[in-house]
Amino acid sequence: MYITLVFSSIIFAKILLLIVNAIHKPREGVFLRIPEDKDYRYWSLRNTIKRWPIWLAHRFPFPGFLDNVCFKMFGVKTKISNSLFEGWVDTEFIDFGKDVVVGQGAIIQSAVIVGNLLIIRKTVIEDEVRIGSHAIVMPGTQIGHNCILAANSVTTVGQVLEKNYIYVGVPAKKFKRNFFFEDGLEDKIGHVEDVEALRERYEQIYVKRKDELTRKDRKELKREKKEEERKRFDIEEIDDFDDGFNI
Repeated sequence: MYITLVFSSIIFAKILLLIVNAIHKPREGVFLRIPEDKDYRYWSLRNTIKRWPIWLAHRFPFPGFLDNVCFKMFGVKTKISNSLFEGWVDTEFIDFGKDVVVGQGAIIQSAVIVGNLLIIRKTVIEDEVRIGSHAIVMPGTQIGHNCILAANSVTTVGQVLEKNYIYVGVPAKKFKRNFFFEDGLEDKIGHVEDVEALRERYEQIYVKRKDELTRKDRKELKREKKEEERKRFDIEEIDDFDDGFNI
């Protein structure tokens, strides 16, 4: 009964959207947030039509299935392999690749109101992207393949996030390359029989308790940490210099 209610709501909303879009086609741009502006008026009407079926689909007890169906019906390009149900996703001018994960409370936007302006731009998120919890993707953002937007980070309107990098902050800035799926972890650990054996093997290779470290080990870790901080600081200084030069 619940699925029937959701699908009937989606179909009814789709018919209304076809009529509304035939009268005034959705388009990208910057528009005045006043009733006299047709783009703003019809954007508000489209959102009102979609609200009920999206609310129903988002509360389906089995996550992901109905959300993706609803997005596809309303014009969002997405795949069944995507996990979008934990966040809030706009319903037009958004293209998702495959194996995209949106964290809890994250927001993916193709439209935003700034003061008395409505900004509508296409947002593109490519394959194998991870968007952290409570992150905000602003309209026009393009996130490259295998990119991570860290939790609580915010992109700017029209920002391009380079593939294979991690972005952090407000506004989001390039932090470091994303090696989480490329560091050969499986080859180093090898074959293990069960979870307990996996944990022990992982600790042997990657984990050293502080009280087990020798004085020489502690000095080496301290030196490596300082070297990483210095390199990161140098990269941030270069980025700041380039930004100032471009301005």
